[in-house]
Amino acid sequence: MRMTEQRRVIARVLADSADHPDVEELYRRCADVDKNISISTVYRTVKLFEDAGIIERHDFREGRARYEQIPDSHHDHLINLRTGQVIEFQSEEIEKLQAEVARRLGYKLVDHRLELYAVPLDEKSRG
Repeated sequence: MRMTEQRRVIARVLADSADHPDVEELYRRCADVDKNISISTVYRTVKLFEDAGIIERHDFREGRARYEQIPDSHHDHLINLRTGQVIEFQSEEIEKLQAEVARRLGYKLVDHRLELYAVPLDEKSRG
């Protein structure tokens, strides 16, 4: 894929994102860097990056796709249904359990995605 300057901006903004922005948020951030970038360019580039395996698409029950750069190491997600916040976590126990479940069912686990949807136990402290 040819890396134009606008695609570089989009890649840089995605790489610098600590959250999982949707295309509209990604566009707002990119427009802060390059005011000439269009939302259609962001949509096309996100699709190209997704098809090339550079970014990963997530649908966290909000009716909009959110994206993150393909991580260096596996992680799972906990989604706060009150705020939409996405918390990344790793659990060796969960990883072992998933592999064991697959083995018991006669399979070798080769990939998985875990998304936990939750509400805070203490509403005051987690808004």
